[in-house]
Amino acid sequence: AVTLEESGGDSVETGGSLTLSCKVSGDSFSSYCMAWFRQTPEKGTEGVAAIGSGGSPTYDDSAKGRFTIHKDDAKKTLFLQMNSLQPNDTAVYTCAAEVRPYNCYIGSWWKTPVQFNTWGQGTRVTVSS
Repeated sequence: AVTLEESGGDSVETGGSLTLSCKVSGDSFSSYCMAWFRQTPEKGTEGVAAIGSGGSPTYDDSAKGRFTIHKDDAKKTLFLQMNSLQPNDTAVYTCAAEVRPYNCYIGSWWKTPVQFNTWGQGTRVTVSS
C-alpha cells in the first residue's frame, strides 16, 4: 500500500516561512496527482495546492503568490513552500495522493477531498500574530 508521511510543521510568527514535506512510498510516484489540504475546526478541509504527473501546479486563491507546490520524483517527495504566513494559515496540513495505475492530471476536481484515495496523518502549522 502507498503511504504518505508529512513533516515540517512548526510554529512561526506572521510573515515567516515554512517548507512542508510529504514522503511517499510506492513505485509510481511520478504518475500520481498530489495535493496539500489543510484542516481547521472553523473552515473544515480546504484544498491549498495540487500538482499532477506532468508537474504543472495549481493553487487555491488563498495560496497564490505565497505558496509553491513542487515535487521531486527521484526522492518521491512532495513539498509545499509557504511564505508570508498569516495567522489564518494556522491549520493541520495534510498531503493527499490520487494513486492510479496511469498518469494522473489535475483538473477542477482537485479541491474535493474524496477524489484522493490516499492521505497522510498531517503536520501542524501555527502562525502567531
